[in-house]
Order: sequence, then C-alpha cells, then structure tokens
Amino acid sequence: MTNEFPDDADGEALRELVDAGHNLSEPMEVDFQVAAADEESATKIAEAASKLGYRTAIYFDDEEDFDEGDDLWTTECTKEMLVTHEDLLKAQTELDELAKPLGGYIDGWGTFGNAEILDELEEDDLDDEDFEDDDLEEDSEEE
Repeated sequence: MTNEFPDDADGEALRELVDAGHNLSEPMEVDFQVAAADEESATKIAEAASKLGYRTAIYFDDEEDFDEGDDLWTTECTKEMLVTHEDLLKAQTELDELAKPLGGYIDGWGTFGNAEILDELEEDDLDDEDFEDDDLEEDSEEE
C-alpha cells in the first residue's frame, strides 16, 4: 500500500497512522462523529446509520464551553474497515448525507488504529515479578 496520500486533513491523518506503525492493509475500527442539534435528531441519525452497518452511540457534550446554538449532541458511528482515503471520504459523505435532512453534519473521525501495543514493549517489561499480588495488596491498603 502506498504512503502517497492527498494533501488534505484526511491524508494527513493517514500519514500519521502509518508513521505510528499502523497497517493500513489490515482493518481497523473507525469512529465517525456526526453532530446533531438535539437528542431526537441524534437518535434518528443513529437509527439510519445502524441500517448502513454502523455501530452507534449517542452522547451529549456539556463539559466544554460552547456558544449558544452550537450542536451539543453527537452520534458516534463506528465501522470496521480498511482505511483508505477514498473509503474515508465515502463514509463521511454517506453519513453527512443522511444527517443533513435532520440538521446534522459529519464532524470528523478518529481511530485507535490496529498496531499491537505489546509489539512495542520489550520482553523484559513483562516479567512476572512486575505483576505480583503483594504489590496490589499494598497499594489497596494504602488507600
């Protein structure tokens, strides 16, 4: 798979995934965020996205400082996929088109990738003595 990506935000994100050691020829879960004006719209977006094969979750974000009129509801639409620039654009367009009639819009995407963290650890880091029960008991007694 080539590391030549378009010069846009999605291309930059793909370059960062490759640089971090993720394998774009293997599937990974991608979370697409779709902003919605209210809970009812977020729920309808989730229902429509589910019919397209996405796993969905809805959340209300009241922890940030927002301006009046900002969309505080998000429908997160998760899909396991091969991450290509073309497929990312296709998924974003698909979700944006189903959200627009409900007053929503695609608001980005993210992934934890597919690199195995254990591959990056030295074998010495996983010695059994590092994980003795006595250490856990001492920690819980101190609290």
